[in-house]
Amino acid sequence: MDKKPCRDSFAVKTSHVLPPDTNNHGTLFGGKLMAHIDDIAAIAAVRHARKPVVTASTDSVDFLAPVREGDSVCVEAFVTWTHHTSMEVFVKVVTEDLLTGHRKVCTTAFLTFVAVDADGKPIAVPQVYPVSAQEKQLNESAPERAAQRKKRREHSKEVAATFGTDYPWN
Repeated sequence: MDKKPCRDSFAVKTSHVLPPDTNNHGTLFGGKLMAHIDDIAAIAAVRHARKPVVTASTDSVDFLAPVREGDSVCVEAFVTWTHHTSMEVFVKVVTEDLLTGHRKVCTTAFLTFVAVDADGKPIAVPQVYPVSAQEKQLNESAPERAAQRKKRREHSKEVAATFGTDYPWN
């Protein structure tokens, strides 16, 4: 399998924030923005793997600034790091006041995707390599994030086992 540069997976989409997308504060619903993030990150992962993918985790979604009705959101993503079957994808969201042109980063996130075969089983993905300084920075810090992810996942399994599947009223 040939290695691929990070930039080959780059994906972007821009959306206008309309009234049905907003909450009672006149800002974009967080869940709506999370759907945009997952969608564009999946596109970046598929572009890299050229295989179907599933979302394995979202490390964090940090809402740094509100997105107001009438603004646009530009959601960018690319694969920063790969393991055997998984890919880390970095997502940056920029909000723009379309009337003034003022732009700011409103959200950043890291997601992990796993490539799967027709039976839903994990399959190998090509390695990724960084070219730009920003890509190198994210690629070099990815193993630390992967270790944190693994630790968090183990903790999540412990919590799930503790609470189990019983109905809460039993």
